[in-house]
Amino acid sequence: MKQFMIAFVALFVFTAVNAQSKKPTDLVKFASETVDLGKAKLNSPVTATFTFTNSSTEDVVIETVTPGCGCTKSDYTKEPIKPGKTGTITATYNAATPGKFSKQVRVKLLGVDQEQVLTILGNVEQ
Repeated sequence: MKQFMIAFVALFVFTAVNAQSKKPTDLVKFASETVDLGKAKLNSPVTATFTFTNSSTEDVVIETVTPGCGCTKSDYTKEPIKPGKTGTITATYNAATPGKFSKQVRVKLLGVDQEQVLTILGNVEQ
């Protein structure tokens, strides 16, 4: 009986802590989490723009935006985004290698542990 009570209390605590964790999707809604840039010319950088809306009741601040590799650069709305307002994140891929590409950008919102992953796709042609 004692083991059952310990397991029950542990499950309750885990559920309570887990329920309090905010997710990026609780605060913002992206128009699209993937942008297909289609065909790109070799040695011509291509840029994807991700637009999102603050769907919460509080200001949202982007803490960091981290590209998955050195071939991708990013920029984002730096000021707090008010409820109902929009912000943007851009990802520019240096199309220096021919072939298909899929690059990720990780977005960290202030006060949120989980990151949002955005993806750009395309095909670099010579």
